[in-house]
Order: sequence, then C-alpha cells, then structure tokens
Amino acid sequence: MNAIYRIRFISFLIVGLLTASLQGFAQKSRQQLEKEKRENLERLQELQGVLKKTTEQKRASLGQLKAIKQQINAQNRKVELINEDLKLMDNELGELQKAKLELDKDLSKLREEYAKMIYNAAKRNNSLSELSFLFSAPTFNQFLIRYKYLKQYTDEREKQVNEMKKVQSLMISKSTSISNKKKDQENALQSRIAEGKNLEQLKGEQDKVVKELSGREKEIIAEVSEVRKSNKQLENALTRIIQREIEERRERARAAARERANREKAERAERDRAERETAARNKPTEKPRDNNEVAKAEPENKPETKKEREVEEVNESGMNEAEIKLASSFAANRGRLPWPVPGFISDDFGTKEIMKNVNQENYGIDIQTKAGTSVHAVYDGVVMQVSNDPTIMKNFVFVQHGDYYTVYAKLRSVSVQPGQRLKAREVIGVVATDGEGVSELNFQIWKENKNKANRLNPESWLRPR
Repeated sequence: MNAIYRIRFISFLIVGLLTASLQGFAQKSRQQLEKEKRENLERLQELQGVLKKTTEQKRASLGQLKAIKQQINAQNRKVELINEDLKLMDNELGELQKAKLELDKDLSKLREEYAKMIYNAAKRNNSLSELSFLFSAPTFNQFLIRYKYLKQYTDEREKQVNEMKKVQSLMISKSTSISNKKKDQENALQSRIAEGKNLEQLKGEQDKVVKELSGREKEIIAEVSEVRKSNKQLENALTRIIQREIEERRERARAAARERANREKAERAERDRAERETAARNKPTEKPRDNNEVAKAEPENKPETKKEREVEEVNESGMNEAEIKLASSFAANRGRLPWPVPGFISDDFGTKEIMKNVNQENYGIDIQTKAGTSVHAVYDGVVMQVSNDPTIMKNFVFVQHGDYYTVYAKLRSVSVQPGQRLKAREVIGVVATDGEGVSELNFQIWKENKNKANRLNPESWLRPR
C-alpha cells in the first residue's frame, strides 16, 4: 500500500512540476514574444500603407527612401522574431519531451505495482476465497478487520487503475502537444524563408531608389540646404519668442515686486505716523520748542533699503506659479507623451547621412503618416505663434508648456490661434503632403536656457510604440 501511495505522489509531483516549469518558463516568454510580433506586424502594415502612397509617384524621393529604410528595419525585426520563436519552440519541445519521458517511466512503475497486486490476489483466491477468508475469522472483531482489509485492497486496485488512466491521458496530451509544436516549427521555418525573400526584395528597392537619387545629387543637396535654412529660420523665430516671453515675464515680476514694495513702504509709514501720534498724546505738556528742535522731531527721509533696491531683481525665468507647475508636470511625463500623429519615425533627431556624402540635421523627428491626418497637441499648453514657411516647413505652430515648447511643422492647415489654451490631444491642424506624395510631420521639443533654447530629442519623450 505504501508503495502505491509513494508512486501516486511521485507521479503527480513530477507531472505538476514539469507542467508548471513548462508553463512558467514558456508562458512569460511566449506572451512577450507574441506581443512583440503583433506590434511589429502592425508597424509593418503601417509602413506598407505609407510606402504605397509614396511609390505611386513616378520619381524616387527622400521620403520614399526613409520609408523603405524603416520598412527594412521592421522586416529585419520580423525575421529576428521568427528566429527567437524557433529557439523558444526548441525549449518548449524539449520540456514537453522531458515531461512525456517522466510520465512513461511513471506509468511503467504503476503497471509493475498493479501486476503485483493482481498476482497476490490470484494467489489468495487459489488458496482461500474471500468469503472463506472472512468467515474463518475466530472473532467478530477479526471479521471486521478482515472486511476492512479486503475493501481497502479493492479500493486501492481501483485507484491504481484510475492513476494509470490519468497518466496515459497526460501522455496522450503531451504527445499531441509535441506533434503540434513540430508543425509550428515547420511553419515558422517556412515563414522565415518567405520573410527573408521579402527582406531581400526591400533591399533591392532601396538600392534602386538610392541609385536614382544619386543621379539627382545636386537636386538633393539643394533640398537639404533648404531644410537647413528652414530649420534655422524656425530656430530664430523660436528664440525671439522665448526672449520676448522671458522679458515679459520679468517685467511682470518686476512690476509686481515694485507694487509690493510700495505697499509695504506705505504700510510702514502709516505705522510710524500712528506711533508718533500715540506718543504725542501720552507725552506731558512742554514749553514750545524752537525751530531746530521741531526739525529734529520730523521723521527723516531714510535712504532706500537693500530690500527695496532688490525690487528690480527677479528670478531668471520669471515664471509664475501656474507656469512652473505646468513645466514640472510636462517634464514628469517624459516618455509618456502621446504621439502627435499615428505613423512611424522616418527621420531621427540629430545629424545623419541620408546618402553618400550628404548629411542632414533634424532639430526634431519626422513622422510619416497618411495624407489628411489630423495633428494633435501632446500636452496642455498655450499657442505662442502660428507661422508659415512656403518652402519646407509649410505652416508651423509653437505651443508653450511653462519653459518647454513643442513645435508642429509641415502642416497643410492650422486650426488654432496665438494665445489659445490647448488641452492634450486637441487638434492643431492637418499634416501637409508634398509634391512627391510624402505626408510627414516635423515634431520638435525645446527647453528654455537663459535667453535661448536647447533642442531635445522628442523620441525619448513620446510613449514607446
């Protein structure tokens, strides 16, 4: 009996541990991998939709080249994820086979124990029937003991049969899982081959576009020069806005400080006058004083105190409490800001080589999207300026968030006005589409630094996608 209990305990302990190990090991990794695969597939579909619009144009463009590069990156990631999936399947298959092997060993032990039970029962039946065994008991107590023994023995045989059935069922389940996993592996291998071909096709398209653009090198260099010029104009405009805003803040702070100082001075003078009147009423009558004594009794015009001279000195930014709170809140949301438009980053922040010997600096990031897409504010703020650049940036909007600024450029139309207060996700305008079919928003983030502003990488401020 003890052997049966021991085998049953070991059986389900092994199966339980192996199953839990397999689920715990694979599930977390599997869920994470499947999530990445879904996200990458969505990104690829988005890229394909945008690229389809740009390739409808007969001429190759920088926008098309950017989209192809991003699609190649996404396709590369798709192949990498398939390879990760295959490795994970190998691990899962190994765990399943290990579990099946342990179940097979356990079933063999159960069968051996069951065979012994049947053999012992057969021997007993040959020498003495169960009824004879019961009624040959010398006392009633012995009869009850023998009855309980036989019942327990019969129950254990039934339990042993049930245990074997359970283990057999688990083995069938594991065998089915192994078979399915092998099919999944085969499908993944076929998928890797197909996606590898798609990747090579994209690289071929990229080479074709690069070759065509290389033949128009002078035109591309001129376009890059226009972008550089537009960036500089935008930076100068933003610098002027910031300088004006800082000076206005400081003037407001100085005026408030002067008003506060004058009020305190008047209150102090009133207190002095009241004190002199009280002192005069309480003082005994004296003989009239000469003019010199009267003059001495008059309050002196004290020189301006250090505190009063500091009225003109205000804090560096001059921001009021609400502006400080807004700036702090904006900064706290770094990495969590919503995207101004759906799409993909077609051009990163900073300077990079877009073609051989052709470098381009981006003060923000470019986000390619579909034509006619609405542009949304990424955070609460105030519209500082709406301007127009007929060349590259088209319409652009500056939004202030305390001492932070967001810039939305390459807009076809604008639906906000200077001074307007915005809420996060409120529509600012509609993205523009250039002559080559590229619909792209230029998004920038700036931070005040004394009388100018520093450029920040917007990608690190937007929530991951």
